[in-house]
Amino acid sequence: MVDQEEHSASERSAPHNEDHTMQQLLDQQDFAFKEHKRGDALNGTIVGIEANEILVDIGSKSEGVINIREMEGVPTEVLAELKVGDPVQAVVVAPEDRNGRVVLALSRTHTDRDWREAETLHSSQQVFEGVVAGHNKGGLIVKIGKVRGFVPASQLVSRGSRGEGGEPGANSKENRLAALTGQKLQLKIIELDRQRNRLILSERAAMRDWRKTQKEKLLSELREGDVREGRVISLAEFGAFIDLGGADGLAHLSELSWKRVNHPREVLKVGQIVRVQVIHIDPERKRIGLSLKRVEADPWSHLESRYQVGQLVEGTITKLAKFGAFARIQGDEEIEGLIHISELSDSHIAHPKEVVREGQLVTLRIIRIEPHERRLGLSLKRVAKGEYVDSDWQRGLAEATADVEPATPSAPEPVSTATPIPEPEPPESESTEAESTESSPESGVTGA
Repeated sequence: MVDQEEHSASERSAPHNEDHTMQQLLDQQDFAFKEHKRGDALNGTIVGIEANEILVDIGSKSEGVINIREMEGVPTEVLAELKVGDPVQAVVVAPEDRNGRVVLALSRTHTDRDWREAETLHSSQQVFEGVVAGHNKGGLIVKIGKVRGFVPASQLVSRGSRGEGGEPGANSKENRLAALTGQKLQLKIIELDRQRNRLILSERAAMRDWRKTQKEKLLSELREGDVREGRVISLAEFGAFIDLGGADGLAHLSELSWKRVNHPREVLKVGQIVRVQVIHIDPERKRIGLSLKRVEADPWSHLESRYQVGQLVEGTITKLAKFGAFARIQGDEEIEGLIHISELSDSHIAHPKEVVREGQLVTLRIIRIEPHERRLGLSLKRVAKGEYVDSDWQRGLAEATADVEPATPSAPEPVSTATPIPEPEPPESESTEAESTESSPESGVTGA
């Protein structure tokens, strides 16, 4: 009887003990569900992604939800990268919706750090390096973290490589922009509006600042006489602009070549890599003078060793002027001489075009050599003058002898000794005839 009463008492007290134990468990931190307030920042894990909502486990009695309205401010590419299992940061928009779930907003915290970084870059106007993530018909997409920035085509310096000319649209603007995907660019933020999710970048502004810094650095390092390598970036009628690696220098038309140049495109093209010598530096006006011809040997320095007064040369008429005609020496293209109008013809002429034309190849006589003044006097009318006959003959004979001399060693001496029976009479006759033949031209020249 006593046992039955004790058992009944135990049964009556059991529910009370279970309630007490459950309350203790709920009071413990691990099992307590905190009430969330609007504006609370939470860390969670994505547990589901639907077309119009994202479910997030926030460790509460119910899941959090990011509905389609709260996703409107999130960049499309950010949403596309999200997947189940990803950790996310969110802010409480409403403690509870009609289904008892906590309403969250992803856009307010997910990119907050990246926007702050962009704002810092914008306020400091700092140049930074970005990687091209994609393109559209208007320009390039470059991200700062998760924030998408846009580089308009008008703000680009890099233009991408051109495709094969035979393919349709190979050189189109869109294809050139596509070629820049994945490349690193120096950029600067020129417009930022977080409320409108607007971030505009410029490579042109960044390069302008970078080149300004580089130019100041180069101007402090360069010395007249330095030889540098550069790239031709533009051509003008008066010369060529050459990039030395951050600073541009000008090579005047007269400094492009030792030969006469009418336009830089005759000797250079945009993009060409050249060696130049620094010939002038103006730190105040920030100008650099360059020369291409001075890194090469001066063809006038040894002119007198290659030519003599009275020598005949072939030349091409390059330019006509009222006072005469200019001719470039064939085989020595850097040397150009002047045929004064008085040296073109024995008769009076009003203009050189009456005798010669540009591009014509003529035989000329050198009448004056002034290497220090870079002058070479030429004459057309004196080519056949009798006063030069003797010197022309001697020069021709010397040239002919020079041509024959190399063949002399190839005629072996043993040929004469190979004859077994000498015949003295025929050699005497041949020798006499040879002497008679040689004396004839000499007498002819003397007579002349």
